[in-house]
Formats: sequence, C-alpha cells, structure tokens
Amino acid sequence: MNTGGWIVMILAVGGVTGMLSWCIYKVVATPGSTEHLHSTADIESPDIEEDEKLD
Repeated sequence: MNTGGWIVMILAVGGVTGMLSWCIYKVVATPGSTEHLHSTADIESPDIEEDEKLD
C-alpha cells in the first residue's frame, strides 16, 4: 500500500474510533441520564387505552 492509502486508512479508522469513543463517553458521563432511559414497558400507546375502553 502506498503512502496515500495509509493516510486515508489511518484517518478513517481514527475517525470511527474517535466517534465511538465520544459516543460512549457521552452516554456514560451525562449526569441524570438514568431518568431519560425508557423501556418498551414504560411507553403507553393510545391503542391500548382504546382497547381498555371497549372491554
């Protein structure tokens, strides 16, 4: 591989690794992030409420 190929490869791998590291840092270091976590059990959709009214 020539010099240009190495430069492109290092920039690409470094960029992806940097973005992954930044995303993991933001998820771990954000204060109060546990209040923003939701599961599908926490979400009430309108169609469930309609089904309960029909019963």
